[in-house]
Amino acid sequence: MGSARVRLGLAQLNLCVGDIDGNTAKILETIVRARDEDHLDLIAFPELAITGYPPEDLLFRPGLHRRVEHALQLITQAATGIIVAIGHPEQSSGQIFNSCSILCDGTVNACYRKQQLPNYAVFDEKRYFSPGTESCIVDVGSIRISINICEDIWEPQTAAAARNAGAEMVLNINASPYRIGKRAARLAALRAAASASGLPIAYVNLCGGQDELVFDGGSLVVDTDGQAVINVREFDEAIAIVDIQKSASGLKFEGPNDKLTEDAENVYEALVLGVRDYVTKNNFPGAVIGLSGGIDSALTLAIAVDAIGPERVRAISMPSRYTAQMSIDDALEQARRLGCSCDVITIEQPFSAFNSVLEKIFQGTERDVTEENMQARCRGLILMAVSNKFGHIVLATGNKSEMSVGYATLYGDMAGGFAPLKDVPKTLAYELARWRNRRSEIIPERVIERPPSAELAPDQMDTDNLPAYDILDPILEDYIENDLTPTQIAKKGFALKTVQRVARMVDRNEFKRRQAAPGVRISKRAFGRDRRFPITSRYHEQIPVPGNDND
Repeated sequence: MGSARVRLGLAQLNLCVGDIDGNTAKILETIVRARDEDHLDLIAFPELAITGYPPEDLLFRPGLHRRVEHALQLITQAATGIIVAIGHPEQSSGQIFNSCSILCDGTVNACYRKQQLPNYAVFDEKRYFSPGTESCIVDVGSIRISINICEDIWEPQTAAAARNAGAEMVLNINASPYRIGKRAARLAALRAAASASGLPIAYVNLCGGQDELVFDGGSLVVDTDGQAVINVREFDEAIAIVDIQKSASGLKFEGPNDKLTEDAENVYEALVLGVRDYVTKNNFPGAVIGLSGGIDSALTLAIAVDAIGPERVRAISMPSRYTAQMSIDDALEQARRLGCSCDVITIEQPFSAFNSVLEKIFQGTERDVTEENMQARCRGLILMAVSNKFGHIVLATGNKSEMSVGYATLYGDMAGGFAPLKDVPKTLAYELARWRNRRSEIIPERVIERPPSAELAPDQMDTDNLPAYDILDPILEDYIENDLTPTQIAKKGFALKTVQRVARMVDRNEFKRRQAAPGVRISKRAFGRDRRFPITSRYHEQIPVPGNDND
């Protein structure tokens, strides 16, 4: 009989898609440490660890699979004196599988192929993978462990099948992205699986940013009652060591119980990690931000400085004839508090030049949104020029509320390579700013308290064009994320005409969103890979006939 005590390592690593050599080097380093320093029996890595997740259409490249096979050989050779569970794509007989190989003594002892392939929200695994059909159980010491991958554990019958096959616990490797409420959803799934099987479940998750997605880590172990007995910190790499003791009464787990983030802090840390990894993994030396003196650019600057440090962030204040002096003052004050540089470049000269150039063509017309957008585009041009000259990425500052209704200027304030607040509603932006100021007051209070304005016309306020954000944001959430009709939303206490107007604004601005920079996903439905509506469409929600409550 093998040992009644097993040391398990949950390798919550930050990996990069396509960096097979870099990922492999990190995996090999982790294996050596796990064996020689931590004396682990089993080390488990995240889903598709060798390629990073999601590799998307890289999976169609034959060269990728050749490199994965070579990497797997290297990792297999290193797996001596320790058992390694490693996620990777597997090409076999013209099919591709999302697999987990179990390596020991320099050989592949077993290989599990993911059975439940998610094909919703940001996931489209059926585009790439074929489902597996066989269970996989490995003996680690005296403990029989069933191996499965991510979505498999969301189907309780998978864990029940593991119990029926003789497993004593489940090891589930993951690349599960963050969104608000995701930890509670994961716990509910794990509890259901534990209840259906009577087995404890060890859950190891990827950590790090990958384009729009942020993987929050938060690896854990739940016991047979579905209680989280091991909690690993979120938004950071970790090698969590879990000691498993087998006795007549079952398995007992000892290991870390890290403090977990909550509410606004949870979202803020996701945004910081998303920005940090997008900037660093794409090799940008720094970031440049147009700092207007408003809440969105202030929050974006705070996130950027927390992500990559003040020395790598450059702010630029670009006042126009309509900019209040307090906006300039507040921008400079925030930059001072954060310790980053801030240049002041007026757009009066380029704006006047464009007015002069277009004077003949515009003769006989009234000033309107055209002149407002010209100011935004002057600013976009300046930011992109600085980006080109110094190699810094432009961080766009628009939020989800604005992107939803098209309250943004193409090639103006939408200019940028990444948009940290793209999935952050305006009301949540205020909440995040207040939370960050409780840690240290870096955003001037006046920025948070003053009414929002684009400052593109005299005495302009956002509410001149939009409903108040505390009305707009819940309407947008129900229409975009919950798929409710205007009539259903209005029944919650909103004016039907207001809801219909908002819905029309959302529908007709798809063309803008399709051209927007990617940004961190924090909701259950973000713009981008999450929501795919046609640009050219004549579909509109029907106005119900009075007395008909079927809508």
